[in-house]
Amino acid sequence: MTELAIAGIVLVALALSAAAGAPVIGWALRRIEPGAQTPGILRGGMWVGVLERLMVTGSILVGHPEAIAVVVAVKGLGRYPELRDTVQPVRGEVSERFIIGTFASLLWSGLLGIAGRLAIGAV
Repeated sequence: MTELAIAGIVLVALALSAAAGAPVIGWALRRIEPGAQTPGILRGGMWVGVLERLMVTGSILVGHPEAIAVVVAVKGLGRYPELRDTVQPVRGEVSERFIIGTFASLLWSGLLGIAGRLAIGAV
């Protein structure tokens, strides 16, 4: 029964991290700069965010939070060319949204990973 409870906790933490993350991050970005939009720039951001949150929450749940450094490095290096090549008038805005969105995503997924670890410890 304990293994089933742990599996349930892991699945709930990962599902909340992936599914509820997008509205939470969107909410945070709207609070910081209401009305700011950069359509078409940094395509695939939603999927990158979902995968990022799954990896961060998962790495905490399995007891390897150091893997978060790899996730952040890959994301930063993968997006650098797009951020660098963005036209000058919107480059600062895009970079700021990228950083704020990444930090909000890391915070959300980290909190869920920690909550999951605490729940597993209580089982």
